[in-house]
Amino acid sequence: MKPLRLTTPTDTTIEITRSFDAPVSIVWRAHTEPDLVRRWLTGPPGHTMPECEIDLVVGGAYRYVWEWKDGRMTAFGIFREIEPERRLLLTETFDIFPDNETLVEQVFTEADGQTTVTMCLHYDSTETREGVLQSPMDEGLEASYRGLDALISEMV
Repeated sequence: MKPLRLTTPTDTTIEITRSFDAPVSIVWRAHTEPDLVRRWLTGPPGHTMPECEIDLVVGGAYRYVWEWKDGRMTAFGIFREIEPERRLLLTETFDIFPDNETLVEQVFTEADGQTTVTMCLHYDSTETREGVLQSPMDEGLEASYRGLDALISEMV
């Protein structure tokens, strides 16, 4: 396990890479089964995910709801492509930015007992990407990934 690596390969793209000490089957399940996603994709301390719905079929929808002391946020989208234990392509919209739909590609690669997840976030403009880069998104995601590390240690 290494901390996440964030790069900006294009003016409208953010790429995030993170490795986990587990086979791809476990990391895939943790990303696609609502009961497991709810346990780790919580963001910074003090945040929870009380609602998580995933219809893991092409054309199926997902919906995540996060809550914290002073707020609530929802993300939702549609699965466009699914290659089990290999790749997901989906849309993502946050209720706080309803006019900004993002195309998200997640690639799962296993080597030597580790699984690397590479997530490319394709935004509609440079301005949107820059706004995301100014947010604490990477800190929240790394906090979630530490939660995923803990969940994985229970599952292996």
